[in-house]
Amino acid sequence: MKILKFGGTSVGSVQSIETLLTILKDEVKATDKPVVVLSAMSGVTNLLAAMAEDAANGNDFTEPLAELEKRHFDVVKSLLSVQHQNPAFTRLKIYFNQLEELLQGVLTLRELTPKTRDLMLSYGERCATLMICKIAAQHFPEVLCVDASELIKTDSSFGQARVDIELTNLLIQSFHKEHRDKMLFVTGFIAANKAGQITTLGRGGSDYTAALFGSALNAREIQIWTDVNGMMTADPRMVKKAFSLPELTYTEAMELSYFGAKVIYPPTMIPAFLKRIPIVIKNTFEPNFEGTVIRHDCKPSNLPIKGISSINNISILNLEGSGMVGKSGFSGRLFSLLAREQINIILITQSSSEHSITFAIQPGDTEKARRLIEQEFELELLAKKLEHVVIEQNLAIIAVVGENMKQTPGVSGKLFHALGRNGVNVRAIAQGSSEYNISVIISEHDLAKALNAVHDAFFVELTKTLHAFCLGTGNIGQTLFRQLNAHSEYLRQHNGIQVKIAGISNTRKMIFNTDGISLDNWQDDMAASNEKADLDEFIERMKSMNLPNCVFIDNTASPKPVEVYEEVFKSNISVITCNKIGNSASYKQYKTFHDAAKQHGVDFFYETNVGAGLPIIRTLKDLMNSGDRIMKIEAILSGTISFIFNNFKSDANFHDVVKLAQEKGYTEPDPRDDLRGTDFMRKMLILARDAGYPMEVADVKIESILPQACLEAQTVEDFYSALKADDAFFTQLKNQAEAGKKVLRYIGKLEDGKAAITLQMVDEDHPFYTLSGSDNIISFTTDRYKERPLVVKGPGAGAEVTAAGVFADLINIGA
Repeated sequence: MKILKFGGTSVGSVQSIETLLTILKDEVKATDKPVVVLSAMSGVTNLLAAMAEDAANGNDFTEPLAELEKRHFDVVKSLLSVQHQNPAFTRLKIYFNQLEELLQGVLTLRELTPKTRDLMLSYGERCATLMICKIAAQHFPEVLCVDASELIKTDSSFGQARVDIELTNLLIQSFHKEHRDKMLFVTGFIAANKAGQITTLGRGGSDYTAALFGSALNAREIQIWTDVNGMMTADPRMVKKAFSLPELTYTEAMELSYFGAKVIYPPTMIPAFLKRIPIVIKNTFEPNFEGTVIRHDCKPSNLPIKGISSINNISILNLEGSGMVGKSGFSGRLFSLLAREQINIILITQSSSEHSITFAIQPGDTEKARRLIEQEFELELLAKKLEHVVIEQNLAIIAVVGENMKQTPGVSGKLFHALGRNGVNVRAIAQGSSEYNISVIISEHDLAKALNAVHDAFFVELTKTLHAFCLGTGNIGQTLFRQLNAHSEYLRQHNGIQVKIAGISNTRKMIFNTDGISLDNWQDDMAASNEKADLDEFIERMKSMNLPNCVFIDNTASPKPVEVYEEVFKSNISVITCNKIGNSASYKQYKTFHDAAKQHGVDFFYETNVGAGLPIIRTLKDLMNSGDRIMKIEAILSGTISFIFNNFKSDANFHDVVKLAQEKGYTEPDPRDDLRGTDFMRKMLILARDAGYPMEVADVKIESILPQACLEAQTVEDFYSALKADDAFFTQLKNQAEAGKKVLRYIGKLEDGKAAITLQMVDEDHPFYTLSGSDNIISFTTDRYKERPLVVKGPGAGAEVTAAGVFADLINIGA
């Protein structure tokens, strides 16, 4: 025999009640007649409580009462045949008349006692159970409506009555034996004291009713039918990737439920726990879904944790002072005092020095608790043995739960790394010796971000979500979006990464979307946006959205975004940039950025600063991190200069080669901007700094390729004339190189802490001899790569390869 309990949403509408009946028909076919426990219709208990308060405050209650009556009558009209409606209407009308008399009495007296409140609330379950029993009678031959107050006996603690288990078991067993041939429809939530006065079982009371019946009747299974697919790994309203757990132990379910998982209330499990009766959480609206089974003996799991639960809006009180150290009975005095005054303690943590105790309570109890503590410990406060109570509000608790935690090393490390990397400050920590639960108190503002970050960290079979905010929609920005869109499925399947573009800005407009901007039509969204671009506002919005695994991507060449890098790092947001200005300005700025990223545990990636998509920065760092010593770096890091000298051979003259480079789009409008070597110098400077040398711009020596007359020419046309006039100079260099079977190369070199860019003649033994086209090349001579340097070669410019470099940096965030 099974117990089936249906919650408020399961009986809240015509459609859900029809589904309930289908579930019962399937159950009756498969097993003996179940006992069905019912809650009030969804929202009715809250409405009854509100009407009671309104009446006590002298306010009118007739409109909500009429709405309540209509809601029940509408269900009867929809689901009961006409000839069976009058008996249901009559009985329901009696209930509503009794309820109206009670409300009128409260209104007259302006007083609402706990006893009266319980009686009023009981009508929610009474009406729903009567109504559904009448409807079910059309489908099942023998149904019986049972008022649980006749069977479940409690003390007189109205609102949270304690059950007399022994007497209740006897009454349930006797009643069931007498009506074994009936399908019982039982009111949840309500009971009665020994005087027959209605009491209620408190939060989760209907679940408790089901557990009491299940325990008394030694049921094979207790099913809790609700509106979710069982117990989830986290709150699905805040963690979109939360998924249903197939099974939990009683202990795991108790821990998760205590810390906010509202599917089931912890005390309701105790009767089933003692009898080892499985509890199954099912979804009325997806009845074929397996749901979650809570049982004594779960199968072994390879998950280190089972779930992440949370409680928002809590306060902590901190009590500290020398008068606590070694003082036996201090904690007893403190917590006995709070218990006497019905103040519930959610979490306790104490320093090993016994100098302080921190505990969490509901915000509504904070002032009362402070007042009680200061009264109780008045002498200690006057003697300065205790400090005054410190209250912190607007906090939340996250708890990671699982029986495997005690045998899995590194769980705490993974938890705190996920929180720290996302800038979530931990205010207090608690862990029991059983190691089933690690609880941390954080700012309520950070709760959603923390839940998502921790969920991503522990459930590695799910994709890790990166939230990117992108500046710049030029060639590189557009190409990056196209690449991300084309490879999103590959990233998800092979790298376990999902990239959501949460914000985009150019110099004109900006757009934001927490769930990710569609990369299929982002340009249309930008065009339709009414938000004008504002860098400061863009940064503030990025911070206020407070998303986990957040990345700021600078795809511009503007100095403005560089000014906000430090602020971004301090907000625990990683930065990816192809903007060289940040790393090639003053060394002080370079060091500030790197120190800020390190201090706040985030990444600062800028691979594209030196070689577009070529893995130059990462190769250098890997060599150094693995203990290799950099002896010398040689590089050609200008595609323009590479093209010019690779084609300046045989009969070619320098003027014509430069002109050809411009025609092919390799140079700036004024080719001197490239031939001066300034951009090349910035790249060498960044390499030198990454190699450990605190260099400034002036420390990189540049040998000018051009004669003075070319540099001083007023216009581009004059420059070409001067270049032609000096053709003999360049031809002499070329002939000299060819005579020695060498080629001309404009090479940057870092050696012995000195950096220079010079025009050199290299022979066929040099790795740069065979360079062709506009490729970049770099060679690392190290202790390990001494005889044959490590060479990286390939295209060093262009939107495709630069965007690919940003892409590669992005998927390495947090790796």
